Amino acid sequence: MCQVGEDYGDPAPEGPPPLRPGRELKCVKCTEGLPVVVIRAGDAFCRDCFRAFYIHKFRAVLGKNRLIFPGEKVLLAWSGGPSSSSMVWQVLEGLSRDSAKRLRFVPGVVYVDEGAACGQSREDRAKTLSDVKLILQTLGFPWHVVTLEEVFALPPSVLRCSAQKPVGTVGTYKVAVDSFLQQQHTLGAEGVGGSPSSAQGEAQPSQPCTQDPQDLAAQTEALSRLFDSVKTLTAKEELLQTLRTHLILHVARTHGYSKVMTGDSCTRLAIKLMTSLALGRGAFLAWDTGFSDERHGDVVVVRPMREHTLKEVAFYNRLFAVPSVFTPAMDTKAPEKASIHRLMEGFLLRLQAQFPSTVSTVYRTSEKLVKAPRDGCAAGPRCLLCMCSLDVDAADSATAFGAQTQDFSQMQPSTPLAGAPTVPCRAAEVGRAPNCCQGTRPCRREDSRAHVIEQLCYGCRVNMKDVPSLDPLPPYILAEARLRSQRPSPEIQEYLLENSDDEAHTSGSGAWGPPEQEGKDGQTACNCINKNIFN
Repeated sequence: MCQVGEDYGDPAPEGPPPLRPGRELKCVKCTEGLPVVVIRAGDAFCRDCFRAFYIHKFRAVLGKNRLIFPGEKVLLAWSGGPSSSSMVWQVLEGLSRDSAKRLRFVPGVVYVDEGAACGQSREDRAKTLSDVKLILQTLGFPWHVVTLEEVFALPPSVLRCSAQKPVGTVGTYKVAVDSFLQQQHTLGAEGVGGSPSSAQGEAQPSQPCTQDPQDLAAQTEALSRLFDSVKTLTAKEELLQTLRTHLILHVARTHGYSKVMTGDSCTRLAIKLMTSLALGRGAFLAWDTGFSDERHGDVVVVRPMREHTLKEVAFYNRLFAVPSVFTPAMDTKAPEKASIHRLMEGFLLRLQAQFPSTVSTVYRTSEKLVKAPRDGCAAGPRCLLCMCSLDVDAADSATAFGAQTQDFSQMQPSTPLAGAPTVPCRAAEVGRAPNCCQGTRPCRREDSRAHVIEQLCYGCRVNMKDVPSLDPLPPYILAEARLRSQRPSPEIQEYLLENSDDEAHTSGSGAWGPPEQEGKDGQTACNCINKNIFN
């Protein structure tokens, strides 16, 4: 028990404790070199050991999962930031001849210009693109520079899950590696370049498709109008991420890439996990934060930087002069409580500063999430925006989602009685198309909104509440929603009579035509919507 007159000695010294001689002055790995980086308490690395440690993390993630086969085309999603720049640099070093274990896939780089959505001027966007192209030209990879405005020219097929190739087993992977090494040995004996990137030749840039300046200006104005109509910064960031994913997916399918690499770091994935929980996307955490994301079918998204923290990435880029391009994001200089993303980021980073195991604990929790088994792309309806399986409850279920589904089913207008006066469409008064309803029936804009909302998952429905009108959305989203609403439900399809091949060949009648005809119908719908937007 403490006494009043007890002497406790001298007060504790201020500042950090003195270093113990002979221990902290050496690298913990080689015990010889002078440390230049302290990752965690007691983990001091010299320059060479830190480089080996960093590269081993990247290679170990790829080698443990074995999803990328030799000779496969992989698209690197580069935003110019630290994590994606470090990822591109790791691939560049892994393909060099001096690498001990060389990477065997064929890479390409894609950059999405989001300046129009973030409110950048034309001069700032031009300067950023010049810096981006200067870095891309030094890589030697095929690169593709696209603008976010190009989402207004995407086809509706980008929102459909294509057939996925069967995932190979460990034995299949070993056979593919042996075959690739034998092929490279044969090419080397014949005097042909044996590196995986030699088949691609010199860097072939894919410039944005030449468009009429008036059309490009109209698309830029439409994109600005879309993001200006969104009420909250949270919904803007989610919409930006969705459109960016659709555009990268279209580039990958157009140029024959079967994998897409993103530079999501461990810290960023921990923040994303907590943000997704707050946004009602808990059912899809395994796809949003896992190493691989197979929701798109033929294109798989992989995250090889998920073992690296932002601190490690920053130290590596600083020590080894990894080039990057700074582009202001949508939440740059925004206050902490401006969006759920910023709030979760500040919360986790403050905890990480006080408790250094916070990020790793949240990240390790995400590793334990298991994906629900699926029977291919036709396992069930998918969300119109995020393309995940719909977490739909029955309309009479005792859940919040079931109540919300029931509300949307009640939003559809009933058929007016005979002789009842019809309410004329007031679209012309609010700047819409004056002939949308021709004044002969009630306006169906609310009905079309209900058809779109019912094709979204719970998280996307919550975000769409902050979008007052769905008219500014890109035409491919509205066209695909229209096509899906016209399709009969699976319960009804079981009772439909299918035409024989001869009848389908001669008359072409039936509930739906072939896929190519359906694609033409979708493109026609897109063209009609484009005329209403840009005219």
